[in-house]
Amino acid sequence: MTRSLRVTTAAVIAGVAACHKVETAPPYSLVPVARRDIVVTATASGAIQPILTLSVKSKASGEILEMPVQTGDEVKRGTLLAKIDPRIPRNNLTQANLNVAQAQRENATAQLKRSDALFQSKSITESDYEAAKLSFATAQAAVATAEANLQTARDAMQDTQVQAPITGTILELDAVLGTVISSPTNDVGGGTVILKMANLDTVRVSALVDETDVGKVRPGVPVTITVDAYPNRQFEGHVLKIEPQAQVTQNVTMFPVDVDILNPDHLLKPGMNTEVEIHTGQRQGVLAVPNAARTGPRPASRAAATRGYAGDGRVPAGRGRRRQ
Repeated sequence: MTRSLRVTTAAVIAGVAACHKVETAPPYSLVPVARRDIVVTATASGAIQPILTLSVKSKASGEILEMPVQTGDEVKRGTLLAKIDPRIPRNNLTQANLNVAQAQRENATAQLKRSDALFQSKSITESDYEAAKLSFATAQAAVATAEANLQTARDAMQDTQVQAPITGTILELDAVLGTVISSPTNDVGGGTVILKMANLDTVRVSALVDETDVGKVRPGVPVTITVDAYPNRQFEGHVLKIEPQAQVTQNVTMFPVDVDILNPDHLLKPGMNTEVEIHTGQRQGVLAVPNAARTGPRPASRAAATRGYAGDGRVPAGRGRRRQ
């Protein structure tokens, strides 16, 4: 019985020794301390939004016959977005009324010349002469009215071709083929929205910055943002303005800061969540180490040894609790 106990104790001691032998150097990463240029930033979060979203409507009322664009399409200014039924403005687009008015004016002009000669020779009364002048003026006004009506009909015919007002991206379609739309010039409700579009060359982020950091933010300072879709890429921009009205969320006071981001490749899409770093300052030549220079977890025995404790749990003299 005694011998068995001795063997067991020896095995335990051997196991402990083996554990000590397996123990290797701690997973430390040594990084030299060096002088670096440090950028001081204020961090915030926000979402990508277009600077300006346009709601496209048609000046002409009627049924949509063609709609050659889809969401996501990038179009140039003047590109056809939709075609409206042109029958009504086409019916008004006639030269007949103008031709009649011009003929009446020519007749009134000739009559006025004869009346003028007759009045000079005292062959007609002054009232007859004034009547001839009135007829000419009326014919002149009829021609002007006919010309204006014809131009209005031409404009109405042109309005059936809805064109892109800017170069941009189609964000949303609010109408489809066959939809009968109303014109904003005739509808007190403002007319029917056909689609929404925006230029995404530059986008905007309204980032909520803590009140402790907002005092360091100034319009024009550089900004760097990242999005989850491109985690290894940074996008550059600048602060446009700081909103004067604070927002309180969960007892934390924040100020919206509008940031404009250059987006020439249109990689940033409206609605993307962003992490914003506002460059509030810079320090030149300060002693620093990278954030990656962190020590890993250390074994308890080595941590104890660094504090003067023995591996078997014994406390060296002067480090234990003093007995009364």
